[in-house]
Amino acid sequence: MASINKELEMFSFDQIKDEFIGEIGTEKRNLYEQELQVAVIGEMIRKIRLERNLTQEELGKLVGVQKAQISKLENHTTNVTMETILKVFGALKTKVNFNVELLIAKLK
Repeated sequence: MASINKELEMFSFDQIKDEFIGEIGTEKRNLYEQELQVAVIGEMIRKIRLERNLTQEELGKLVGVQKAQISKLENHTTNVTMETILKVFGALKTKVNFNVELLIAKLK
């Protein structure tokens, strides 16, 4: 069998997202990025909760919500307010930081 040595073209993850999801600023790309952020927050909540040896029910009691709400947060299956997210991270005794980046050079 003869080996064909073809050079593979490399693409960055951003280039792939641009091609298959849409460029930054498009509605489809914005929705994708928002869903990804919610998934990351849910995974962080689950990881920290487990590190603190808390059940979903115990965390829910600390926050003042039902176990089902914690489950939904961890599995990113619900819309959630910033207030709830901050309460959850507060109950987990964590510090939350937000980064805000200006994506448009000029605002009118």
